[in-house]
Formats: sequence, structure tokens, C-alpha cells
Amino acid sequence: MKINILAATVLLVSVSPAFADGDAAKGESEFKKCKACHSIVAADGTEIVKGGKTGPNLFGVVGRPAASVADFKYGDGLAAAGAAGLVWDEELIAEYVKDPTAFIDSHGGEGKSKMTFKLAKGGEDVAAYLASVAAE
Repeated sequence: MKINILAATVLLVSVSPAFADGDAAKGESEFKKCKACHSIVAADGTEIVKGGKTGPNLFGVVGRPAASVADFKYGDGLAAAGAAGLVWDEELIAEYVKDPTAFIDSHGGEGKSKMTFKLAKGGEDVAAYLASVAAE
């Protein structure tokens, strides 16, 4: 009986999707590419990363509904994804930064993203960094 349970566990682990955990320290360095458009400012006004204002503040983005920063004008596609119930998590952020327009088309919206930059690799690290700064 113990062998059957062990075999079933090994089989489950081998067919489960693998999500690589990101490295927050690498993500902090990688975020330098993002700060041209995005800042990270805590709720109390503390500037964690001084950046541009073309994109929304990314403090607390993990766990936040998409397109929900007050007074920020989101593109129609991301706004539709947010209205459809999209809530950011690390995996979704990593997917989004790889190809924002393709992401929108597959997550409840359609059309181009206002974010034209694509992060071919390192998205998991940036997502881990964003998760870490909100917890500080």
C-alpha cells in the first residue's frame, strides 16, 4: 500500500506544472529597465524606486486587481481584463511582461497594450521583486 501511495505521489509531481520561483534580488536589478515608466511608492509616500509616471505605481501590485490604480488611464484591453476579474499574481506578472498584448488577448481583453516594452527573460525575477517590496 505504501508503495502505491509513493508511486502516485511521484506521478503527480512529475505531471504537475512547474513554476520557477523568481529571484527578488535579480528582479531588483532587472527592474531598472521598468523604472523608465514605473515607480514604486509605498502607501505612506515613501519612494522605494523613483521612476516614471507613464505607467502606474507598482507598489502592492501582487494581489491587486488589474487596472485598479485610481486616476490612472489604462488601455481598453487591460481595463477589460481587470473588469473580467483579473488579479495580479507573480505568474501573471511574469507572463504579462513577456508579451503584454498577447497577454491581454488571452486574459479577457483585446487589443494592444499601452506597455510596448517586452521583457524576454527575467519576468519571474521582476515579479518576485515586486512581491517582496510590498511586504517590506
